[in-house]
Amino acid sequence: MEQIGYRNESPQLDAVFAALADPTRRAILTKLASGEASVNEIAAPFKMSQPAVSKHLKVLERAGLVARDVDRQRRPARLVAQPMADAVNWLEEFRTFWSSSFDQLDTLLDELKTIEAKDTEND
Repeated sequence: MEQIGYRNESPQLDAVFAALADPTRRAILTKLASGEASVNEIAAPFKMSQPAVSKHLKVLERAGLVARDVDRQRRPARLVAQPMADAVNWLEEFRTFWSSSFDQLDTLLDELKTIEAKDTEND
C-alpha cells in the first residue's frame, strides 16, 4: 500500500525495527553483545532448531545488525552496532515530545492533588 505524500527514506531503519520486534532476535543480539558465536552456541539456550535460529540470524543480517564470517568450518556471527545506534538516534528525536508530555502529566497530577486537598479540608 502506497501512502500519499510519504517517502520511505530509510528502509534500513525499517528493517532494524522489524528485526528488533522479535524477542528471540533481541535475545540473540544480547548473546552476541558478549562476543561472536556460532549458530550452535546461539541455539543452545533456545527451544528451537538450528535452522530456525539461522532464519532469525538472516533477518538480523538483512537489517545489518549481524555480520557472519567464515572461519574454517564455522560461520560465527557477530554484532554490528551501528544500525542500532541509528535507531536510537531516530528515537532521540522524540525525546522533547516525551518530556513535554510527562511535564504536562505532572502539572495535571499536581492540580488534581491540590483540588483533592481542598476538598478534604472542606469536609
